[in-house]
Amino acid sequence: MLHFYDGQIRRYTTQMMRILSNFPVKDGKGNTKEVPVMYGDLTRQVANIIRENSENKLPSAPRISVYITGLELDRERLTDATYTRKTNIRERAYDEDAGEYLNYQGKNYTVERLIPTPYLMRLNADIWASNTDQKLQLLEQILVLFNPSLEMQTTDNFIDWTSITVVNLENVTWSNRSVPVGVDSEIDIATLTFSVPIYISPPTKVKKMGVITNVITSMFDEERGTIEDGVSAPQLNQYDDFPRPGSVVNEYGYKAQSEVANEMANLNYNTYGLYLDTGSAQLIARGVVGNVSWREIFEALPGTYSAGVSQIYLTNVDNSLTVTGTFSLNPFDEGKIEIDFDTDTFPTDSVIQGKTNIDYIIDPTRFNPTSIKQAGTRLLLLEDVGSDIATEVPNAWKNADGSGLVANANDIVEWDGSNWNIVFDASESTETTYTTNLNTGTQYRYKDGEWFKSIDGDYPVGTWRIELDG
Repeated sequence: MLHFYDGQIRRYTTQMMRILSNFPVKDGKGNTKEVPVMYGDLTRQVANIIRENSENKLPSAPRISVYITGLELDRERLTDATYTRKTNIRERAYDEDAGEYLNYQGKNYTVERLIPTPYLMRLNADIWASNTDQKLQLLEQILVLFNPSLEMQTTDNFIDWTSITVVNLENVTWSNRSVPVGVDSEIDIATLTFSVPIYISPPTKVKKMGVITNVITSMFDEERGTIEDGVSAPQLNQYDDFPRPGSVVNEYGYKAQSEVANEMANLNYNTYGLYLDTGSAQLIARGVVGNVSWREIFEALPGTYSAGVSQIYLTNVDNSLTVTGTFSLNPFDEGKIEIDFDTDTFPTDSVIQGKTNIDYIIDPTRFNPTSIKQAGTRLLLLEDVGSDIATEVPNAWKNADGSGLVANANDIVEWDGSNWNIVFDASESTETTYTTNLNTGTQYRYKDGEWFKSIDGDYPVGTWRIELDG
């Protein structure tokens, strides 16, 4: 069985002793001295040891002794014993040789903490005094601190959720002496009784985080024509989330060592590529392996995330134009954010024979345009329509001279009141073309033989960034 001891109860007791330390008293000559604090009560055996087993030597006073009198389970503070909280920790890099912190991120950890068990610890503080004046001096300095309680911190570790507690003064016993005074009452002792709600924590799991940025799967040695044993298993190269000076990020989102100095940039800008799913109006942050929690990205950046206020900037690799918008974290999947785009930052629509927009996007094999056929109506076709060898022409696509429209998928056609005309021939287009659907307000772009929403697609590293508040 693994032995685990963290000295938690000992730390609470030590902190209690520190609270009662450094209180001074004045003697009859006006000299001031600090009263020492020790652990342990003044039993007959302890008193004999202190006075060296001699009736002619008295224990020194004044003195304060602290000791535990009870420890009981605090059932009112019990919670779910299976609850676990995960916290991601990112250290700032530290140069051991120079003894200073550096301007990039260092080691990363994930800390998994089990819920601690609550107890109520009871302690006594015995104030030894050789006369009433000493007792009054000490009590007057100590009692004013507990109004009604005093906060106590056992550690300075900011992820220790049990480090802060309070000390409550429950009772004051003025003196241990009785009447008549006997031979064993050389020292007058006043007792303060305290209660401290504490937690005892089980071991915490600490795991080192690493982002897999390169996976080498090629196992064939071309020179020898054999399997290379050295890379027969995938090799994982791990780097910190922030690029260190001397590292670059290539177009695939992998970090590679280089002698080219690269200034530190935002974590999200250099580490993760993005996929924009405009069908559901959600943006997915994708690392090399799987989706990435946006909340982890927010925590690593300066500022504070505010839903609907924090901004995102997306640069299209086709035209180098940057689209902006505000975003909110998806409440059901923290790997996605929902974006409200600023349409004023969208690319300018292309002029197609005097107009920049279309009225509808239709499938001519499934939709009859008769109901929307008015002079100037423009349609983007999803399928081919008509044929040069057709003997009959549907009325919806018939021109004034009896001929029929012949157009291909991705073409834009316009009804001028008498005839159908092809105003955009997709087969002859060589440049990126933008147009907006007036019916839905959605902008589209045509490139490499296909129409897409103008902001749709992948955004590799270096083409996007976010700005938080503050």
